[in-house]
Amino acid sequence: MSKVAIVTDSTAYLPEETVSAYGITVVPLVVIWGEETLLDNIDITPDEFYKRLSTAQVMPSTSQATIQAFADVFQKLHSEGFDILTIVISSALSGTLDSAIQAKKLVPDANITLFDSQFTSLPLAYMALAAARAAKRGATLEECTKIVESVREHTQIFFAVDTLEFLHRGGRIGGASRFLGTALGLKPILYLEEGKVEALEKVRTSKRAHSRLVELVAEGVEGNSPINFVGVVHAASEKTATKLLKVVESEFNPNELMLASISPVIGTHTGPGTIGIAYVAGVDPDLLQN
Repeated sequence: MSKVAIVTDSTAYLPEETVSAYGITVVPLVVIWGEETLLDNIDITPDEFYKRLSTAQVMPSTSQATIQAFADVFQKLHSEGFDILTIVISSALSGTLDSAIQAKKLVPDANITLFDSQFTSLPLAYMALAAARAAKRGATLEECTKIVESVREHTQIFFAVDTLEFLHRGGRIGGASRFLGTALGLKPILYLEEGKVEALEKVRTSKRAHSRLVELVAEGVEGNSPINFVGVVHAASEKTATKLLKVVESEFNPNELMLASISPVIGTHTGPGTIGIAYVAGVDPDLLQN
């Protein structure tokens, strides 16, 4: 029976110790800043990114992970005898899946499954982690893929942004475009639907927005047992995110809890001050055992 390797992309922003412990391979997306081309989370970290963004005269843009980056990873893992499950950022948000599709053609003898997470950030991270844990237990490629499918079906993320300017400029605004022109001070609350950014509502203050995120998660997990995972993700708002993490831990008592930064590539489109809460609820715990 072949062993399985898990590949994801840098927008998952998994902790280095997790990547190392489970042998996950991370393919970087790209931040383009003026004349510089920076590999996401390699050449520029979230802390460096948001500090630079606060004083930047030229705004960054982003590009998908390259075909060659995926091809190199696929070739290496194939030569080591692995089947490969590749779980990437929503194809509605990035061309990264297209790069992986093209790279797969360059390694025709490899057994590679490509999976559109329809999410990014924490939900993507949790999918990759769940698959990697299964692979470590000896699950097959097909079994790992079914686990990721189950997680995706039971996942959501709600997030509040300080401004829609970044999403609009980056062309990722989706259904949130109806909130453009919202009065200053009103905070849009967004979510992902079929991989696209959609607008839910707007509230008057950041404090109310963060409370509303908790309420929305409560509505989402209601009737779905167990609560497998809850995580808080932030863009240069660690203090607020840490407080919110304590709230969700007390409120939901999930099987697993996580705090993470939003990677530079995603931060390019959400902007600083973004806070999100992701959850997974209703997945058979036997599928997700550590």
